Parts: sequence; structure tokens; C-alpha cells
Amino acid sequence: MLIEILSEDKSGAVVVERQVERICEAEGAKAQINVRPHRGCGSLPKDPKAKPPKFASSLLDLLPAKLRAYNNVYRGTEVILLIIMDSDNNDPEALRKELYDVARTYAPDIRSVVGVSTEEIEAWMLGDREAVIEAYPGCNRKVLDSYEQDSVCGTWEVLCCAISENADKLIDIGYPAIGHYKARWAEDISKYMQPQRNVSPSFKTFRMALVTALKNPVPIYRKRSF
Repeated sequence: MLIEILSEDKSGAVVVERQVERICEAEGAKAQINVRPHRGCGSLPKDPKAKPPKFASSLLDLLPAKLRAYNNVYRGTEVILLIIMDSDNNDPEALRKELYDVARTYAPDIRSVVGVSTEEIEAWMLGDREAVIEAYPGCNRKVLDSYEQDSVCGTWEVLCCAISENADKLIDIGYPAIGHYKARWAEDISKYMQPQRNVSPSFKTFRMALVTALKNPVPIYRKRSF
């Protein structure tokens, strides 16, 4: 079995890759896992059938074209395509539905699983409190206690306040410099994350969808024209 992970950035990619490995292990599924991080989320093209611009590099800008390519190469085989995004300011359920619609339109012959973290990937990291504490034993547990899981509250800022002594300074700096720290936090915390104990609702939805796909890796979709 082959699992291809399309993520919007590297920090999200490392979290997802490790969780997918552990979910596969728990389900007794042997799979080759490839991770394809992108430079941001971007937006779906106005004409999904058109060839992407030469220097396009974001996930959504390239998604329809990549889906068509995957479908041509892997149709009818045991391939699972994971599309992983933060919801940011979008409604998570609406975004998840939209991405599934796009996947089933342009890659109807391979199994696709959409994972949308509510607001940011840090929601999935905060969903495993034990992992955060194991990675950062001196973290501020009062901050962790104050976090309402999967709330739209500035999720990376909450994690930053919980684990960094320089949180105020880092939050003031913001993007793009904070990307380096977010990648480090993802690397450190994901080492300890265990999918079965994660309480994030958006992660649970992703995990359930992946487990279902692992049991039924070849889809039976009604093919649509594109």
C-alpha cells in the first residue's frame, strides 16, 4: 500500500507523517508513506481544468492538477491520498466537504482522505496534552488548562505561551519568522504524540477516515467528467 500526504507546509507534514505511521501500525497496515509539503495553502484555481501557473507552489493552487495526475497513475490501486490543511479562518466542515468534492471530481478512482485541523495544526498537537508535557516538561500547565480544544483562539499563540519563555516576543514577531519555531515545536511534540489518546475532534475525524480507508483502500466512486 502507498500513502501520499499532501500538506500545506513542513511543520504540519512532520506531525501528520508520524501520526499516520502510528495509525498504520495500530491497524496492522503496511504502507510506504510519502510526504509532499507545499508552500502554504493558496486557493483553488478559478479554472480547475487549466494547467497551473509555472511557479505555483501552494497546495490548493496545485491540487486539481495533482489529483488528475495521481488518478492517471494510480487508479484502481491500493493508494491512499491524504490532503491535510489548516482551516485558518474558514469553517472546518465546509472546507472539508469542499476538498472531498474536489478529490472525488478529479481523482475518482483512488481513495482520498481529507484532514482539516481546526484553525491550525497546533490544535492537533494540543489535543495530546501528554505529548506536549513530555516534549516540554517545564511547560505552563495553566495555559494548557485554559485552552478549549479546537477553539478558534489563536492556537499557535496558545501553544507558544505554554512552552516558550519568550512567548510575548515571539508573538510580537509573528510571521514569517515564527515558522522556524512552529517547525521545531512540531518536531519535538510529534515524537510523543499517540493517535488513540488525542482528544481533538478534528483529529479524531481524520483518524476515523484514515482507518476506514486502510480497511478499504480501493474506492468505488462514480467517475465524473473533468
